[in-house]
Amino acid sequence: MIAAAHIARAQGCGGANLAQTRPSPHLTAIVKRFWRHIETIPAFRAVLIALGVLLMAASPIVGPIPGPGGVIVFAAGLTLVLKYSGWAKRLYVRLKRKHPKKGEWADWGLRRRSALRRHARRKAVSAEQQLADD
Repeated sequence: MIAAAHIARAQGCGGANLAQTRPSPHLTAIVKRFWRHIETIPAFRAVLIALGVLLMAASPIVGPIPGPGGVIVFAAGLTLVLKYSGWAKRLYVRLKRKHPKKGEWADWGLRRRSALRRHARRKAVSAEQQLADD
């Protein structure tokens, strides 16, 4: 009888399982606001950049492990460095201008919104050109 009461209390109102509950939107907004604030602290940004460099340096070590571990570790490190480092962003833009196809692959891998906008714009321009040619 007591165990049943504990189970009912753990499941909460309406019998929902605790593993299936979602965080409240208010809590999510607080976490997002906190993260936006902490990202502006230069020391924290430097730590994230160092972590990204460490992950990229560790990828050859993790590479021989079965599975795509090295690629995922390198991509995570590259993402951190590109997000929080100005010089890395400038270098990345220079690389993309010099090698557009490689830049497209990197954009696809990083799932960048700007790449999706450029792709949609390119599609619209090519569709307009086809209509003008016909």
